[in-house]
Amino acid sequence: MSPSDSSHTVATSDGACWPAMGLGTWRYGEDAAGRATEVKAIRAALDIGYRVIDTAEMYADGGAESVAGDAIAQALTRPGSLQRSDLVVVSKVYPHHASRREMRRSCEASLSRLRLDYLDLYLLHWRGTVPLAQTIEAFEDLVARGMIKRWGVSNFDIDDMRELSALPGGAGCAANQVYFSLTQRGPEFDLLPWQRTRTMPLMAYSPLDQGALAHHPTLRRIASRHDGTPTQVALAALLAQTGVMVIPKSGNEQRLRENWGAQYIRLTPDDRAELDKAFPPPRTKHPLAML
Repeated sequence: MSPSDSSHTVATSDGACWPAMGLGTWRYGEDAAGRATEVKAIRAALDIGYRVIDTAEMYADGGAESVAGDAIAQALTRPGSLQRSDLVVVSKVYPHHASRREMRRSCEASLSRLRLDYLDLYLLHWRGTVPLAQTIEAFEDLVARGMIKRWGVSNFDIDDMRELSALPGGAGCAANQVYFSLTQRGPEFDLLPWQRTRTMPLMAYSPLDQGALAHHPTLRRIASRHDGTPTQVALAALLAQTGVMVIPKSGNEQRLRENWGAQYIRLTPDDRAELDKAFPPPRTKHPLAML
């Protein structure tokens, strides 16, 4: 199979089609001594086939964006390689930068660190004190300026999403990034169904519980039936759900390949029943988990 031969995609309300497997960059850029290794890891991810890169101005105070920017620049300048249009680059703005004036400054700084002319998706990292109406105006101003293609939010639960969507321009929200994993299935009760009706992808951060799921006995058992790994089963369970993207973070090429391979595992009804027994789906509302 070719690097871009991913069978999992998600649709957006404006007709775009994004890969459902992406790369997170939380904790990148924190140690200057490891910068070259991190750049190499993102380059490896792009070679494997990853096309969604998720970062934030908060990560290492822009350090993760800078690392990603170096890797992307190297990949784009290699002869016969990637085109900018092949990528979905996502970053996030601090809540206290979510006003019109401050968001523009933050976005300019992020673009400079990423060495890009525009972001494919720009998210409000979590809800703060700036009124949502002002934040929507700030996002739309960036869209009008060509600095971002789309905007969205992160760590918004169902009540926040309903409030946002009721505001002028709120329907323009393109995605919501939340903590979603087999141990944190709360979004399945109300948030994910609500987003599906609006063709709004749910981006699952920490889908492997920061690696903890790699050791779960049920996942080991299911993985053995698919010649896979527990990590791949955990990711496959989320990827099988309509409208869900996953953005596991790794700086190890072997792990990057392992995560990528989750897209080719097809869980059976018996597998899903076993997963539901080990990780019961929510039957009532659960507060949104956050890291």
